[in-house]
Amino acid sequence: MSELTFEQMLEDSIKTIHSGEVVEGTVIDVKADEIVLNIGYKSDGILTRNEYTNDSSVDLTTLVKPGDTMEVKVLKVNDGEGQVVLTYKRLAADRGNKRIEEAYNSREVLKATVAQVLEGGLSVIVDEVRIFIPASLVSDTYERDLSKYAGQEIEFVISEYNPKRRRYIGDRRQLVAARKAELQKELFERIHEGDVVEGTVKNVTDFGAFVDLGGADGLLHISEMSWGRVEHPKKVFKVGDQLKVLIKEISGSKIALSLKFDDANPWRDAADKYAVGNVVTGKVARMTDFGAFVELEPGVDALLHVSQISKEHVEKPADVLSVGEEVTAKVVDFNEDEKKISLSIKAMLAPEADQEESDEDVVSVDIDAVIAAQEE
Repeated sequence: MSELTFEQMLEDSIKTIHSGEVVEGTVIDVKADEIVLNIGYKSDGILTRNEYTNDSSVDLTTLVKPGDTMEVKVLKVNDGEGQVVLTYKRLAADRGNKRIEEAYNSREVLKATVAQVLEGGLSVIVDEVRIFIPASLVSDTYERDLSKYAGQEIEFVISEYNPKRRRYIGDRRQLVAARKAELQKELFERIHEGDVVEGTVKNVTDFGAFVDLGGADGLLHISEMSWGRVEHPKKVFKVGDQLKVLIKEISGSKIALSLKFDDANPWRDAADKYAVGNVVTGKVARMTDFGAFVELEPGVDALLHVSQISKEHVEKPADVLSVGEEVTAKVVDFNEDEKKISLSIKAMLAPEADQEESDEDVVSVDIDAVIAAQEE
């Protein structure tokens, strides 16, 4: 039996490797864009930055150091220069595919940082697998601008898994909807009509504001924003405002809110302040052909009928009065139940003998027209 030469023994001691094989190597040198590994083969393995990560700007010296061990996959046994070409990224992707498949089958909730905000959605990376979340699956409501998600960590489930086409689709919408349903249930179990709760203005429209109560939105109608007159909701509130609101009514999933708190109700002591015979001062708030409405205080308007403006004949209130003008008049009628007050300047000027005539003029007012105008 012939003896083996030293070269033959050395050759036999070196393992053979094949493309696609997973091997373990020890880092012997690191550059910014390249890692050299001893993989127990006659040639060292080369792992470039492009085969280590999808991030082309990363400095590899900040991630690994000589002496570190890592598993890699063989791409080429010989790159033409006698070196072995390795990949870490693709091995991680292979394992990532398995991870994504398991998450897809189990409906596991995954968590990842948004790597890119694209025109049609978001891109995240889980174990080197890039997952696309379409804009329609980002939230339970349509969001035109997705830029706020850049760099944000989000949760999602895998709704489509197709490794052959390398198509991996994530869905965040169903998690958002489920969470909202849970919060809504908790909210409705907790709140009752008459409660005062805190909320955040979510949207402002021409007719009111929608307030997020932490599980459901409530509507704060323009008529419930103040005891006084509100010209337009957008002049009072903006998105993001924090409010303490009164739950006026709960009807199914609808919540009606109010800022008209009883302790601030101007009609609480109106019977004393605006008793018949009292002389009061207010500002003309608006006018109609039959009279002017005078704001005595926020939430309390009184009607100054055209016939009660002056002893002389007045065709239209606008002929002698203007909006914002301050007027002083006598209270000639007070109806607390209907929250209606009638004023008269004429009663302050006319002699006692004319008072009966003044009262008759007040009584002859078209009640339906007055009610309609005050409800505007």
